[in-house]
Amino acid sequence: MEQKKLKDLISQMTLEEKASLCSGLDFWHTKGIERLGIPSGMVSDGPHGLRKQDQTADHLGINDSIKAVCFPAGCATASSFDRDLLRKLGETLGEECQAEDVSTILGPAMNIKRSPLCGRNFEYYSEDPLVSTEMAGAFVHGVQSKHVGTSPKHFMANNQEYHRMTSSSEMDERTMREIYLASFEGMVRKEKPWTIMNSYNKLNGTYLCENKEMLIDILRKEWGFDGYVMTDWGAMNERVEALKAGCNLEMPSCGGATDAEIAAAVQEGELEEAVLDKRCEEFLNIIFRYEENREKKAVFQLERDHGIARQMEEECMVLLKNEGAILPLSAEKKAAFIGKYAKAPRYQGGGSSHINSFKVESAMDAIGFCEKVKEENIIFAQGYDDAEDVTDEVLLAEAVEAAKHADVAVVFAGLPDNFESEGYDRKHMGMPDCQNRLIEAVSKVQPNTVVVLHNGAPVEMPWIGKVKAVLEAYLGGQAVGGAVVNVLYGNANPSGRLAETFPLRLQDTPCYLNYGGEHDKSVYSEGVFVGYRYYASKDMEVLFPFGHGLSYTTFSYENVAVNKEKITESEMLTVTVDVANTGKMAGKEVVQLYISPKGGAAIRPVRELKAFEKIELAPGETGKVQFTLDRRAFAYWSTQIHGWHVESGEYEIQIGKNAQDILLSYPVEVESEGHIPKVFNMNSTMGEILADPKGKEILEQAMAGTGAAQAMAGDGEAISGEMMAAMMEGMPLRQLASFVPGVTKEALNQLISALNA
Repeated sequence: MEQKKLKDLISQMTLEEKASLCSGLDFWHTKGIERLGIPSGMVSDGPHGLRKQDQTADHLGINDSIKAVCFPAGCATASSFDRDLLRKLGETLGEECQAEDVSTILGPAMNIKRSPLCGRNFEYYSEDPLVSTEMAGAFVHGVQSKHVGTSPKHFMANNQEYHRMTSSSEMDERTMREIYLASFEGMVRKEKPWTIMNSYNKLNGTYLCENKEMLIDILRKEWGFDGYVMTDWGAMNERVEALKAGCNLEMPSCGGATDAEIAAAVQEGELEEAVLDKRCEEFLNIIFRYEENREKKAVFQLERDHGIARQMEEECMVLLKNEGAILPLSAEKKAAFIGKYAKAPRYQGGGSSHINSFKVESAMDAIGFCEKVKEENIIFAQGYDDAEDVTDEVLLAEAVEAAKHADVAVVFAGLPDNFESEGYDRKHMGMPDCQNRLIEAVSKVQPNTVVVLHNGAPVEMPWIGKVKAVLEAYLGGQAVGGAVVNVLYGNANPSGRLAETFPLRLQDTPCYLNYGGEHDKSVYSEGVFVGYRYYASKDMEVLFPFGHGLSYTTFSYENVAVNKEKITESEMLTVTVDVANTGKMAGKEVVQLYISPKGGAAIRPVRELKAFEKIELAPGETGKVQFTLDRRAFAYWSTQIHGWHVESGEYEIQIGKNAQDILLSYPVEVESEGHIPKVFNMNSTMGEILADPKGKEILEQAMAGTGAAQAMAGDGEAISGEMMAAMMEGMPLRQLASFVPGVTKEALNQLISALNA
């Protein structure tokens, strides 16, 4: 609706009607105003399926929702590194929403995976903000292309479930900008989501629903967001303050209580009615956008979407290990499918995103229809029952016996529902002991053991050296069984790459000492060194690095080139690299481009992912991958200028298989066009001044003839030149008056004035 019409509509409302639009009608609907033709809209949980509830409503998945399709969760889809796949997922969900008259799907979930312990990591995308914002952007684009809204969540810094409704995420400005805001920024700027959901937690002491800096200054003014902000369910704190800060809609219904607070605040002069009008206008603009594009003939195609879910999961799985090319399996070999998850897969997480799947396809279900599989060559043994983490000796013995009489054993394992869910964090990175014991026992009697993992986050693998292959299926949606069998037998070539690091142990993680926090404060003391930024910078061994993933074919890289070897920061840099499929099977490769600064004053990670592309190649085919980099690829956030800054110097363009395996590199010189103003005083060091071109010139002129140059050179055995240089680098100006003859405090004040002129 045109802005003028919206303003006219708002002018016809009573104060009470305006206030009423600021909270939900019930659990899933927004309020309408019938006399003015303002409709009530329905929202629904997501983002990897439609969780539309019929009658009894809740936010944690306790009560049933309509029968729907569960697609792979965010942990899986991010591992595809495939924007087209996320766009397709969005389009499919958008069509489902139109068929069910749902105006907005609550997702995608795109908080950074700060620690492997976070209970909701299964629905988050990545530890890397570029991957997160690119995957989310593609999803949002897909959904909204069907004239259905999205509500990316949880804005922002919701990186733990422990005390998530009261805890404050404490971080510095640079960390916020480079990691946690960057996860949302690109998506908001490019795709303009219809709504944003703010998180439960505080940010540096202020609840996100009341954080004007986040909701107005950054989200709206800086990034151009033009939709409305809703709370997570029950995340409202002080309603009037939140309205002032840019939070439009409180969900779910408040029963009229906070509506009355808003009206009273206007009447008492505490709240300008113009602010309320603005919040109503932002809200109504989106409500009418859906109504004006309602697709009344849309149909929910369950079987079609089930097939799409299977195809997507085939693209998402990550082949972590494949010793001796044991995979793909031969249909002629006798295979023992071992483990509860082979018949009853764990394919989604618990809580608000839990989908009521209209059917679930296990690996045992799939062997009857997947190509290259002979049903008579498959035997099954349950192996464990992880309802309680206790080894069932009978099940274990049956599994070992099955493994002995097979050519290969495939153990289906992972994390049970009670190990990871919304509402609480994991206590450790271990899998159930009964599963670990099963894998150890099977691998002792069967050298050809393959492990398929169903989990939403990294796990420790104490048995990794005893098995031939590991296939990470993540939480792959309701068609995960067919997808897994297709990959195991080579009907599909795995092309997923890890969007998170698998550390060797929990103690190695960068936030290990601070995760969860204390006294309802969680201090992000690791700063920008999250995930691979930390492990790569420390050259630390990990179980599997960020970006890792194997294929049934092989790829070679060569001829990395740039269009310019020297650029100014405002120039675009084009990078090309040739990638060839050198194997015998068609496959897809994820080409990863990292930037590594080779100097500068800022403390930065050794490398950061700045671009990626997925390319499909036939055997023997070579493709040229092209990347275009702007200034942000080389910039860091300067807290001195409160903006992005590019330091002059050398940067290395790195093409990697993953964050720790760099194949090709190319140096480029980047010249800064910005300047960080420097204010000098008596405590400014000689090193600081000499590092500044203007400061160096002025200081050298001032010191000429004072004897300072001779003092700085050092003389004799007691004071070497190197020692004196080190001392002078850290010496504050005020000490020159003590050590250099003829230098007075008055002279130093004149020098400081010249430096700051």
